[in-house]
Amino acid sequence: MSDANPSVLIIDDDPEFRDSVARLLRSVGLHTQQFSSVSDFFNAPPPDGPTCLVLDIRMPGRSGLELQRDLAAANRQVPTIFITAHGDIPMTVQAMKGGAIEFLTKPFRDQELLEAVQAGLARDRARRESEKALGELRERFDTLSSREREIMIQVTAGRLNKQIADDIGIAESTVKVHRTHLMRKMKARSLPELSRMADMLKLAPEIPQRS
Repeated sequence: MSDANPSVLIIDDDPEFRDSVARLLRSVGLHTQQFSSVSDFFNAPPPDGPTCLVLDIRMPGRSGLELQRDLAAANRQVPTIFITAHGDIPMTVQAMKGGAIEFLTKPFRDQELLEAVQAGLARDRARRESEKALGELRERFDTLSSREREIMIQVTAGRLNKQIADDIGIAESTVKVHRTHLMRKMKARSLPELSRMADMLKLAPEIPQRS
């Protein structure tokens, strides 16, 4: 994915409005794609880079709010800016609850749209970077042996080496060796950093019950 080429997707059944929004966004160096309907949008491959949606809330066929629900159901997190000539409070509330960045009523100032688009692209860029970091973290965790994973979970839960050794029935020195190895494999420079990794991975401690 390339941060150098973010995309703004414009969905509106009015070609003149689509063109005017596209010209505005291109004037500040943004790449745009235009769609006349929700179905056209879903038939197109998603962009690789950071993405933001600009769409009319009322369109023939499926509406902007329905698209928002469809994206949520498909677990596609795309920051969305709604534009309408018929804004009302319940519709605005529904859109914002669904995660919309902004709800603009025509006519609006160019700067309002540009600021909303930049906020949307920044949010999507941060999400993508977070997902990439989590994916790399999972790959590192997968390189750990089952014993190293067990010890990582116990260590990050606040258990001491001696307690871990007693729980799983190995020597304390062996726990220390495993701990050194897993810290290296996870590229963790300190216990607090390892604990943050465990939080990101949502690792839950399972303290063995001794009979």
